Amino acid sequence: MNPYANEDMAWQRMKDMQLEADNRRLMTGQTQPFLAAVRQVGARMWHLAGVAMQRPPRRRPRSVA
Repeated sequence: MNPYANEDMAWQRMKDMQLEADNRRLMTGQTQPFLAAVRQVGARMWHLAGVAMQRPPRRRPRSVA
């Protein structure tokens, strides 16, 4: 058995925790602009849907005489 197995496992775990912290830091930096972009696209779609619902005024009915 390797007498340094526990040290090797501890070193591997420390590297994994470092990688996890780096990944979390990178992801939080990227999610904020992504969420802002999603909100902006949603607001534009809501605006366009409102514009699309607007209809021109109806014509007055002709008199049948």
